[in-house]
Amino acid sequence: MKQLKWLVVVVSLAFLFAGCSKPPEAEHQAAKSAMDAAISSGADKYAAADLDAAKKKLDEAEGYMKEKKYKEAKQAYIDAKAAFEKAAAGVEAGKKALADEATSALATAEEQWGKLEAKAKQEARQMAKNQQDKEAWNSDSKAMSEGLAKVKETIATDPVGAKAKLEELKGMMNNWDNRFEEMAAAARKPKKK
Repeated sequence: MKQLKWLVVVVSLAFLFAGCSKPPEAEHQAAKSAMDAAISSGADKYAAADLDAAKKKLDEAEGYMKEKKYKEAKQAYIDAKAAFEKAAAGVEAGKKALADEATSALATAEEQWGKLEAKAKQEARQMAKNQQDKEAWNSDSKAMSEGLAKVKETIATDPVGAKAKLEELKGMMNNWDNRFEEMAAAARKPKKK
């Protein structure tokens, strides 16, 4: 009977200490620091999927904290910290992958630009009739050349920005492609007498 009383006391104390455990502040701060480091390294641009997964783990830990489940929260914060570190480590690989995509898109854009310049030469007589078209082409042609050069410069350092600039230039090229088609169609129409 005496042993049973001690067992009850020990179990009661265990529950008491478990219920009075402290919030895992050190793990919480470590997870937050890892998140800040991941974001500042560019994980939001270059390792977005890993960063989102880490944020979900952090949210899970925060949920445990609200429920005062400190043991689960502690482990979730540890997991979140590891996930944020994984996201930060994935930045360079993500950056390289985007740079490779941007390099490929640049080659395609340069090819399309060469074709457009050839069309511009074919439609030179049509553009000569419309000063506004000629001025717009000259302005856009200069912007296109400068834009392609800027993309080449920034691919390695800012592939996200390079891809965005390529999309902008692609829109400009598509616009001119359509305008040249319209000019060619207008030139083929028989003139009314």
